Amino acid sequence: MSMKMMVAGALGVLSMSAACAADVHVAVAANFTAPAKELAPIFEAKTGHKLVLSFGSTGMFYGQIKNGATYDVLLAADAKTPKKAVDEGYGVPASTFTYAVGKLVLWSANPNKVVDGKKLLASGNYNKCAVANPKLAPYGLAAYETLTALQLLETVQPKFVEGDNIGKTFNFVKTGNADVGFVALSQVYKNGRMAGSGWIVPADLYGRINQDAVLLKQGKEAAAAKEFLQFLQGPEASRVKSAYGYGTQ
Repeated sequence: MSMKMMVAGALGVLSMSAACAADVHVAVAANFTAPAKELAPIFEAKTGHKLVLSFGSTGMFYGQIKNGATYDVLLAADAKTPKKAVDEGYGVPASTFTYAVGKLVLWSANPNKVVDGKKLLASGNYNKCAVANPKLAPYGLAAYETLTALQLLETVQPKFVEGDNIGKTFNFVKTGNADVGFVALSQVYKNGRMAGSGWIVPADLYGRINQDAVLLKQGKEAAAAKEFLQFLQGPEASRVKSAYGYGTQ
């Protein structure tokens, strides 16, 4: 084989690889921001595809999807929204699965603030308590469920400052606009260490936060989107999710 033919063949392979590479548009629940950013380069290096990530509240994303937003995949903060997407014709049947199990934490950026979370909430020894909107964000609903179970909702509610997603709620606490708040453990935890101080809320105080993924109608024929969902269920993704404190079952 001549050198010219070898070069032509190599260029042909590269062209085919480039042609197979694709963008995957993913709507990502705000609590999964850090893991998603860490997973993206791993997936891209492995497949040649590119993830185009958008972050926000699950409720906001679903409103956008119903209004024609062109996402291929939704990584929700709950299980009911992906199911609704399938039921209402926006999601692909039999494509949903739980990609992570979320955990709630009462957190402060002050490393000495949260020692006993329940006692702190009952004492009122804090200026504001940040929560996410329970109608838009499953972690906000979990916070309300926790306070109701502890019989402390009426005590704490006057000090609420509310974000429309868990990312904004976390920023309220991080910046000191609220000195405590209910956030996702993944936002403050990595590899066994927690920034600031926090109380990981016992799981029996709120409904299980199954975070489900769904392939959307836009991505039904997109091989790259299906590859991403497979990757999200694999061992590399599991290691990253576990590092951020998520359950995987």
